[in-house]
Amino acid sequence: MYADDRVLVGVVKRVIDFEIARQQHWYRIPRRQMPRGIDAEYIALFLSASAFGEEGGAIAAFARITGVELARRRDLLPEEGTRSEELYYKVQFRHLIEKDPPIANEPKRSISFIRTTWDRFISADAIPDLYSDAPFYVDRLYYALGN
Repeated sequence: MYADDRVLVGVVKRVIDFEIARQQHWYRIPRRQMPRGIDAEYIALFLSASAFGEEGGAIAAFARITGVELARRRDLLPEEGTRSEELYYKVQFRHLIEKDPPIANEPKRSISFIRTTWDRFISADAIPDLYSDAPFYVDRLYYALGN
């Protein structure tokens, strides 16, 4: 894990999708939402409050990405007939790690995808911390060399 490793935060809006991530070790992202591809070393999952109640509304888990492939929705979710031809990135990982404590959505804001860095992610308490432009995050080399 390096400070400037890229972390992509995705939203989980259904309990079944989180179960798939936990048990089958993959997460799907519509290609239309990431037309330039998945460019990250880690995936983190924000659990929506609408699906997860009090347990939701926070980034609760993350994993190191081990592979990405393009697949049709029908191949990923054969029991669901809607949008079966739509293309998705199947982001694969070994296992999810619980983010303890979770990163809170304070103040409450709508989330889709967030791109951040490992150092911001691992030290964040709330979503705005993922966007921090504090000198420590911006001038990494300067601080790594001891000022």
